[in-house]
Amino acid sequence: MTDRPLTLMAVHAHPDDEATGTGGILARYAAEGIRTVLVTCTDGGCGDGPGGVKPGDPGHDPAAVASMRRQELKASCDVLKISDLEMLDYADSGMAGWPSNDAPGSFWQTPVEQGAARLAELMRHYRPDVVVTYDENGFYGHPDHIQANRITMAALEMTALTPKVYWTTMPRSLMQRFWETMREFQEDMPEPDPAETAAMAEIGLPDDEITTWVDTTAFSGQKFDALAAHASQGENIFFLKMGKEKFGEWMGMETFVRVKDATGAPLPENDLFAGLR
Repeated sequence: MTDRPLTLMAVHAHPDDEATGTGGILARYAAEGIRTVLVTCTDGGCGDGPGGVKPGDPGHDPAAVASMRRQELKASCDVLKISDLEMLDYADSGMAGWPSNDAPGSFWQTPVEQGAARLAELMRHYRPDVVVTYDENGFYGHPDHIQANRITMAALEMTALTPKVYWTTMPRSLMQRFWETMREFQEDMPEPDPAETAAMAEIGLPDDEITTWVDTTAFSGQKFDALAAHASQGENIFFLKMGKEKFGEWMGMETFVRVKDATGAPLPENDLFAGLR
């Protein structure tokens, strides 16, 4: 036994990702006295600028957007009571197919070994007991999410650490109701493209393949407020349109796939720290 606190490390691509997929666990485990470390890989410069100006449009300044989003990220961390924030500050690569994917210095263009070496240094410093990131497809194919997975898994190989490792996911049963719920809160929403609907149906996993269901309902208010802290991106954060009560009903359970484990904790589980305390 040591005096070192149990530690959770979440590796995310952009400012606001920490709240969407893991805001509940970050708030819950912080409240339980666990050290929570957030690693944000990019500067978020491909997000919306003031007034909703889009990347590539006149007046969009990636450096100014990145500065604004850094402050929003710090505010989100305060809401979630995150112990430590580490920013790798790679340039945001934007969505798949954008010219920014090919920009020198973008996260997507960074050699995996280089990013992994920096992350491995942080892992050696914080010695996480649990590491959370995206799956190999970055959940929905975003280049920076895929790259976050790659550097996380490579960094783990560079260290002698053996944390429990999880990938974020969503149950398919929930994803099937997603369009209906979106239409409920956006009456002018057009009918989804069939190809888009088919792609949406492939996101997440069948419920019986999800290994870990963590109830964070009691912290859904904090999760909502953390998302709201990213006010500059509000147009893109559909979940804020729900209001806190409905948000809590939809977003009170966070789900994961356990991909590495040395504890032998039985599955399915309802605690990322099962077998560690």
